[in-house]
Formats: sequence, structure tokens, C-alpha cells
Amino acid sequence: MTDVCAHCEAYKWPGEAPGMCCSNGKVKLSPLKPPPEPLESLMSGTTSESKHFLENIRQYNSCFQMTSFGASEKVFESGFRSTFKVQGQVYHRVGSLLPSSDEAPKFLQIYFMGDERKQADRRCKTNPGTRGDIVMKLQQMLHQYNTYVHSFKTALERMPSDEYNVIIKADKTPVGEHARRFNEPLVNEVAIVIVGNEFDKRDIVLEKKNSQLKTVSETHRSYDALQYPLIFWEGEDGYNFSIMQTNPAMGVAVDRKKVSAMNFYAYRIMVRSGAVNHILRCRQLFHQFVVDMYAKIESERLLFVRLNQKKLRVDEYIHLRDAIVNEGNADNIGQLVILPSTFTGSPRYMHEYTQDAMTYVRNYGRPDLFVTFTCNPKWKEIQEELMSGQCASDRHDVVARVFRQKHIKLMNIITKAHVSGLTRC
Repeated sequence: MTDVCAHCEAYKWPGEAPGMCCSNGKVKLSPLKPPPEPLESLMSGTTSESKHFLENIRQYNSCFQMTSFGASEKVFESGFRSTFKVQGQVYHRVGSLLPSSDEAPKFLQIYFMGDERKQADRRCKTNPGTRGDIVMKLQQMLHQYNTYVHSFKTALERMPSDEYNVIIKADKTPVGEHARRFNEPLVNEVAIVIVGNEFDKRDIVLEKKNSQLKTVSETHRSYDALQYPLIFWEGEDGYNFSIMQTNPAMGVAVDRKKVSAMNFYAYRIMVRSGAVNHILRCRQLFHQFVVDMYAKIESERLLFVRLNQKKLRVDEYIHLRDAIVNEGNADNIGQLVILPSTFTGSPRYMHEYTQDAMTYVRNYGRPDLFVTFTCNPKWKEIQEELMSGQCASDRHDVVARVFRQKHIKLMNIITKAHVSGLTRC
């Protein structure tokens, strides 16, 4: 990559969209700090210990994740270079701070077992393939640096009774004094408070003891840090609705213009001048993170469609009749949520592309060739961007970007250079 963004200093290839990294300066996020030891050395991939860690990084992250990861269906593929896939809805769930009397500690509850050796043994038992010495070192690191671990411990110590709940606020707003509210000392960092029954819909509510799991809102700022403690080792905020766009000329936030989830995570996974992005070193954990966050991006888009049905469902909507026939009774039309053809991958999107293809054949005749274009992981552009010890399957972001540029170049050769003759359509 030879081009550097003038706004955020992200590296790009010539020809890539100028706003793909930071929307031409409209997105400005605080940089992630490089991980401390021992995580920095474990991510290097230069020793036998670090190679083992990177090969099993998803299991090691599972040792310390504070929420459980779930999906409608997980797709497991066998093979040397398996790919992380899910189908349907992705969700994170969280339990209580302490287990019930008849249950063993799991996820967040392990942090409060007391004895650090028992904590490490419990983590290794629930995650086969992990080494106790590595788990112990990572455990000590998180107890030292992670703001959520600090805050939960303090909250448990100060909780007046089991009737109170620990709340992770969805937004970092100052909390006023209240008779039944006790502010935790790190409120300005993670905004954790102890309350009775006072919380908002998007807040994460943690009871002291309860066997039920609660779903974490995907737009909660703690969604990422609770699930990926080895990526966000300090407890940094993830995407949320309070992140505003920046005026590139003035350098100040723009009122009522928020950063989208897509722009937020596009910014996060870029390589920038003078910094090493440790997210890109996480191999299979990076794959899971990208899949998880793309599900969040798509959910945000679906929410927009659902909340703007009046704008989308007009009388002359071309497929409204199909929606009535296939998706419900006409009496319930006000309850239907119609995905427009502008939503990538929706049935109407695929239907329109199919109709376009058939129209080309009807007007211009059958095609003479069916051309396939595949990606070569040995392409120089891919190999040059891999970090030490990585292979192409570790960096789907690089592979996708290189393939995209190669595909554009191929289409230009056919449609603009006319190597096979003039383009008819």
C-alpha cells in the first residue's frame, strides 16, 4: 500500500475509495493503545509460546470473555484453515455477578472466585487446549489493567444487599445524587452504578445472583469489550449512538450527525502510519470479531428500514403485491416490514438483479463466455501486507481489498480497453 489518507494516515492502495477509512475526515476515533506484556509478546508469533497462543487465540479469549457469544446457527468447517461463519442473528448474553449455590462459576463470575489459581484452573477446564501458565499471566494482566474487572469488584464490595443491581450505563452521562444510587469511583471511565430499579432499556443490568441470562444490546458501548477482552484489554468503548461525526475543516463535532457502525469499524481495522493495529494480529479471533461486528452493521441497517417503512412503502411500490401474497394477509399490511431492493442481499435485491440479467439476454442474445475470476493468495500485493508469521487466510481484510482492486481492473480491461471488442451492454 502506497497511498496515505490525508486525514487519518491510513494506508491504502491507489484506486481505493478515498473515504473508506474515515469518511474523508468525518470519523475520528481515539487510537487503541498497544497491548501490555505479556499480551504484546504473545501476539508477536516469534516464539513457540506465542505461536501456540495465536493458534488457539479464540479459546484464550473465551477464557476471559464476560459475555457468551451466540448465533441462530454456527457453521463449523473442518480443514487446516477453517473460516468462522454464522447464520442468522448474533447475540451476546450476560449472567449475574455470582453463580447460584448449585452452579459452577462461568464467564464473568470466574473473575470473583477469589483465589487466582482456582480462577486459572476453572478457565482451562472450560477451554481445552489452553495452557495454565499463559492463562495465569493473562489473568494477572486483566486484573491489573481492565477497568471492568476493577469496577465489578468495587461494585460487589459496595453492594448494600442482593436487591440492588450493577448497571453498566449505555451512555456516559453524569449521574446525579440520589438516595438509592451509589456511584462507583470509576464512573467517568466506565459509568458503572449500583441502583435498585432505576435503569434504561439499553443499560446492562447485572444482578448479584441469578441463573437467568440477559441479552446485551448490540449498540451498547460495552458490547465489544465484554466479549473481546484480549482485543480491548483496557475496556475501551465500542460502537454506540453517542459518537458524532467531526467537521474535517473545523475539527469539532457536528450536531445531529452520528457515525454509523460501518464507518466506526472500517476505521478500527485500518493500518495507519506509525502504529501497529493489534486487532489485525489476532487471526481467528479477528475473524470472529469481523463477523460479529458485520452482524451489528447489518442489524443497524435493518433497524433503519423498519423505522422508515412509511417512506419506503408507497402505493406504487413495485413488489408490494408480492409482499401481501407471500408474507401475510392484506389486513395485516401495516405490520409488515418490507426490505427494499436497495438493501443488499434482500429478496427484492436478488430479484431485480435476476431480472436485469434476463433482460440483457432478451435484448442482446445469449452470452458467449462465462468468465470466472478467482483470488490467488500468493499475489504480491497480499504477501507484502502480511505481518510476521501470517498467511493470507489470517487477513481476510487484505485479501478482500486486493481482490476488489483486481476485479475492478479486469472489468476496466473488458469494458474500457475493449480487448474483446466493443461492449454492448
